[in-house]
Amino acid sequence: MIELRNLTKKFGDLVAVSDLSLEVGRGKFFAVLGPNAAGKTTLIRVLAGLLKPTSGTARVAGFDIQTDPLEARRRMAYVPDFPFLYDKLTPWEFFRFSGQIFRMSEARIEESAHELIPRFNLEEFARKPIEGLSHGTRQRVAIVSALLHDPEVFIIDEPMVGLDPQHARVVKDVLKERTQRGCTVLLSTHQLSIAEEMADTVGIMHRGKLVAVGTPEELRRHASAGANDSLEQIFLNLTSSQSENGVIARSTAKSP
Repeated sequence: MIELRNLTKKFGDLVAVSDLSLEVGRGKFFAVLGPNAAGKTTLIRVLAGLLKPTSGTARVAGFDIQTDPLEARRRMAYVPDFPFLYDKLTPWEFFRFSGQIFRMSEARIEESAHELIPRFNLEEFARKPIEGLSHGTRQRVAIVSALLHDPEVFIIDEPMVGLDPQHARVVKDVLKERTQRGCTVLLSTHQLSIAEEMADTVGIMHRGKLVAVGTPEELRRHASAGANDSLEQIFLNLTSSQSENGVIARSTAKSP
């Protein structure tokens, strides 16, 4: 469902993503970890069609994001870490607007919204202007609007920003349920606990490259870590000077 081939993105002399290849299959949950400036957000923006790659290709549900952008975007949803919402609209109005963009019928918009609004505890906010909502509530509105059309691929950057533990749990549960229904999820996060709890496969980015991809157990082997080492310790090992020297770096990865 997600296929990257030799993807590179440069900003002048800065190489933000370097010759990166990756496959994530249908119904898989893939988490991308990495320190600041590792290239995670750039990778996601290229995949979402917001940035044009310098070279290489990115495909979503079989469609190239550059040559078939409408078909690719019709099948995906993208939630950035600080999503843009129309402040003068209410959540209900924003959901209708989002559904219409994806050519959903009014009946389907109503059905999907009525399912998701209670799940995300948005009933009391549904008719209030978005401009008066807290950051956490706005984040929930953005996630609901992205899930409304039942995307085949869901891309989300730092999903738990501003969420309290209760609503973070809701997001985790809903995303796992979606993968069980066949949706492919790619999540970028700094919170290692989220990756360890939710992801089928974890990819660790460093200096624009995926230095390792695998389950936590596989990453332990890559990092020569002990069986009881936390993902945090593995992460630190994999982004140490050894990985910079290419000891464990891999340019091609496939999510099982």
